[in-house]
Amino acid sequence: MGIRCADRRTSSQSRTQSQSRVTCCRQHRATSARYEPACPRPVIRDRRAAALSHSPTSRRQGRDGTTTPPAALPTGPAPAGAPRRRVAPPPPARPLRVPARPRVYAAAVIVPVLLGNAQGLSRQELIHLINADLLTCGIASIIQALGVWKVGARLPLVQGVTFTAVSPMIAIGTGAGGGTAGLLVVYGAVITAGIATFLFAPVFSKLAKYFPPVVIGTILTIIGITLIPVALQDAAGGAHLIGSPAYGDPENLAYALGTLLFILAVVRVGKPLLGSLAVLLGLVAGTAVAWFLGDTDFTAVRDSAWFGVTTPFHYGMPRFELLPMAAMLVVMLITMVETTGDVYAIGEITRRRVDTDTVARALRADGAATVLGGVLNSFPYVAFAENIGLVRMSRVMSRYVVVAAGLFMIVLGLLPKAGGLVAAIPHPVLGGAALSMFGMVAAVGVQILAKADLREERNALILGVSLGAAMLPATVGPFFDRMPDGVRAVLDSGITLGALTAITLNLLFNVFTSRTTMEIDWDRIGDGGPADPSLGAPAR
Repeated sequence: MGIRCADRRTSSQSRTQSQSRVTCCRQHRATSARYEPACPRPVIRDRRAAALSHSPTSRRQGRDGTTTPPAALPTGPAPAGAPRRRVAPPPPARPLRVPARPRVYAAAVIVPVLLGNAQGLSRQELIHLINADLLTCGIASIIQALGVWKVGARLPLVQGVTFTAVSPMIAIGTGAGGGTAGLLVVYGAVITAGIATFLFAPVFSKLAKYFPPVVIGTILTIIGITLIPVALQDAAGGAHLIGSPAYGDPENLAYALGTLLFILAVVRVGKPLLGSLAVLLGLVAGTAVAWFLGDTDFTAVRDSAWFGVTTPFHYGMPRFELLPMAAMLVVMLITMVETTGDVYAIGEITRRRVDTDTVARALRADGAATVLGGVLNSFPYVAFAENIGLVRMSRVMSRYVVVAAGLFMIVLGLLPKAGGLVAAIPHPVLGGAALSMFGMVAAVGVQILAKADLREERNALILGVSLGAAMLPATVGPFFDRMPDGVRAVLDSGITLGALTAITLNLLFNVFTSRTTMEIDWDRIGDGGPADPSLGAPAR
């Protein structure tokens, strides 16, 4: 049901008029149930071109109902009397360019800095954590872009530490005593979750239909909202200053606000490509101002070596504890949903076919990278959504650009002085930059929620109850303080609690049910008073 053509010749027309024919074509989607009325504006075509347009090899209809034009029209002079068509000149060739992806680099280093500061790591331990993350990011991105066996989507996807894991990892590490001892429990949970992701990838790739936009949008909105307090905590001076007079000092807030305003100014004034560098430029500008005013220290950069290789299990052998592993499995379930959406989005932008096998290969790459992260003292990995916007904006869709970016991150991961520069970023500057990034994550979730019908009562309940559950750990902390440390690691995170609520409610309301979905008929609701339940109408 791709194209309907009407030949408007009457019986009185002679055969000599067959040099040109009047045709009318309208394209239909594959989901259309009936033909549309004929197009009121006929198109006169050359007989040879018209015949070619109807040949089975000239137009190929895709699964989505779209058609592709013929590769070329027949050459040679047109028949006498045939109308001449103007052929648009080909667009000018675009020079080959490789766009830098420093926005991805900025996002890649924020998570280890936030986690390391929350766990109270020393400056040298934090530098090693940053270098390990950059090295693993590069390796994971190359695996995802190039593909090895059945691992890797072979699409321009950059891998990075998932923001979803920030709050759960902080809770797990703090519950285990903090410091490097807490990191060992985190790494045990990360390795276990990575293995489970790798093995479960083929099954999960076929379950994407159970994660509609209302679930994905709710989860991303929860991730952004629950991480914003972490950014604000750094903006006030960092978690290590809580309880001291320096926490919330106006000077700290001035650094955070100045960094945020600088980022907004770059986005407002600069071109789109420059706007994609706004976070990195904000970190550089804020750190430079702090150095000029004597509020940051680059001693660790001077003392760091020029070259260093991350060694496996640098902090010691991982500790495998049941409840932290369960919490990280929930995190990886959420990241699998996120990666699935990213793969389909990048496939649409690059016009490459994405099927369940492609999704499974991308999820295997996430699992393999997460296991590698646990071994090399890093964290869970996911396809970066920020990279999708860069691909759309730059129009450079080659996966080998991602390979080049991965190689660059590997080089940075072998330079401890580069990690020392990142570790020297003041907490308030980091908080101002993180506030913009986490806010954008929440904005992406709201954008996805726009695709869901929130006028439908069940979808609205999924969103509302999940948001309420996500706020519980931040607002009623003493409730979780009375729980065992293992249970607290699972539930004392707004991200995991809210995501589990959204997934469970979706299964309850939209999957395992035979009840007819009801919608509110807004046209029948008056201006005054609440809506009457009888006004609901079955959804079509």
